[in-house]
Amino acid sequence: MYQTKTKTKTKTKVKTKTFFCVVCWCCLNYLAIKLAEKELLSMASKLLLTFAICRLIVTVGLTMDPTELLRLGVYGQLSVDPSDVQTASLDFGMLSRADPWAVLHPASADDITRVVKAAYESEAHGFTVSARGHGHSINGQAQTSNGVVIQMSSSRGRRLGSSTPAALRPHVYEKERYVDVWGGELWIDVLRSTLEHGLAPKSWTDYLYLSVGGTLSNAGISGQAFHQGPQITNVHELDVVTGKGELLTCSEEQNSGLFHAVLGGLGQFGIITRARISLEPAPKRVRWIRVLYSDFSTFTRDQEYLISLHELPASQKFDYVEGFVIVDEGLINNWRSSFFSPRNPVKITSLGTDGGVLYCLEITKNYDESTADTTDQEVESLLKKLNFIQSSVFTTDLLYVDFLDRVHKAELKLRSKGLWEVPHPWLNLFIPKSRIADFDKGVFKGILGNKTGGPILIYPMNKHKWDNRSSVVTPDEDVFYLVAFLRSALDNGEEMQSLEYLNHQNREILKFCDEAGIKAKQYLPHYTTQEEWVDHFGDKWGQFYQRKMEFDPRYILATGQRIFKPSFQSSSNMAL
Repeated sequence: MYQTKTKTKTKTKVKTKTFFCVVCWCCLNYLAIKLAEKELLSMASKLLLTFAICRLIVTVGLTMDPTELLRLGVYGQLSVDPSDVQTASLDFGMLSRADPWAVLHPASADDITRVVKAAYESEAHGFTVSARGHGHSINGQAQTSNGVVIQMSSSRGRRLGSSTPAALRPHVYEKERYVDVWGGELWIDVLRSTLEHGLAPKSWTDYLYLSVGGTLSNAGISGQAFHQGPQITNVHELDVVTGKGELLTCSEEQNSGLFHAVLGGLGQFGIITRARISLEPAPKRVRWIRVLYSDFSTFTRDQEYLISLHELPASQKFDYVEGFVIVDEGLINNWRSSFFSPRNPVKITSLGTDGGVLYCLEITKNYDESTADTTDQEVESLLKKLNFIQSSVFTTDLLYVDFLDRVHKAELKLRSKGLWEVPHPWLNLFIPKSRIADFDKGVFKGILGNKTGGPILIYPMNKHKWDNRSSVVTPDEDVFYLVAFLRSALDNGEEMQSLEYLNHQNREILKFCDEAGIKAKQYLPHYTTQEEWVDHFGDKWGQFYQRKMEFDPRYILATGQRIFKPSFQSSSNMAL
């Protein structure tokens, strides 16, 4: 009888609160409009934030002291709008979903500091904070179901207050050759801003609609990495909000421990709010070349030769070296098809392939007006030293910005066909040079069969171009390969394109590496057990853990990575 009464009282209390908040919502909206008309927007923001917190207390069951959040005073927007919550609950991978309590569209780094500090200082009942850029993660790394997602790439914050936009826009320093950018800035916008000054960042990713903070939290790699290093080695300085809610500037000289921890740190140690990126003079045009190989050892030997030229003058090396594997004849004629004309399709069977597999070397030469006359000779000289199929040279010439933004054009085509917003069970691996031939035999010529479900990139990098002080883990060899299975799952009735089939194939690839003793390391890693994460970091685990204890001791940040559990959820500080 006593328990029944208690339950009744609880239900009545919730209903009263709900009614109160509905009334408050109408009143606060009206008051906010009046305050905005009188140029008291900051007060309106605080009142609307107060309502949002009240609503969370009622609808989500948040049991923390509301006065902790009422003191935040953010100038951005803390949103519980269903559309914002739904957007933040998903990512590009479309493999998982987690609805956050709310989404913060920050107007400045101070907004982020206030929210993280509130989470850190919350006593008995806390909440987590995850930073989200363009939402291009694969396995829910930027998601949280028990806290706030900070939408770093949102444009909403830029519309709040007259002084905010200038603070968030890229600021180029021509003489010093670097640019300061907001952590949520997309690389395509960084490129456009720097090109206005005849400059550009040195290292890229293949896809530019990614946030600066997002790629720097992983590494940021593309075909320039063999001589420029990954994006994380081209950063002078960062502003970071740690898991304690402290906004710190860090670099090689200042707070260096935090600086190296955050670069490649998977969001575990802080949220990047500003990055100072190294620049170089931007070329005007690009000579883009593709050649085909039927023999894997010849293909990799040529790739490794090209990246060994990294210290030579620009006239004696290519500026970009990548490649991809072709096990499906349809891909060679359809993927990035600007090279291969439908009127004259390339037939795999006509090229004497090794095990039904072709390998494509992709290289570029940058140039401008001053070097245009010598570009042909430089390209010809370099090509003469390679052993590709002589009848398979495909060349095009385009603007530098168009080359860097090439994948976006493919995105638009896929979107038009409804093939972009589908599950993406991607798998990215770093493979040691000494085992890449074994990987070819076991995976490209074995597990994959004759269907891939999407592009497979493969290209080597020089390890000494990576700073071992960062949090990134790479194979312990002087040269290692990225092998990226960038596949899309389709619900079209074909088993080999289904999500279940591709996920199973990914597991088979990882199992093969394990059983063959190939010490592969995942790039953009995804693990679900404590043992897997410890094994992934290897000798770096102890340092990684100590850095976590120093900069995010309550395990508040980036819980979607599943490395640490929030301290208020479990006495264990490790992943499941």
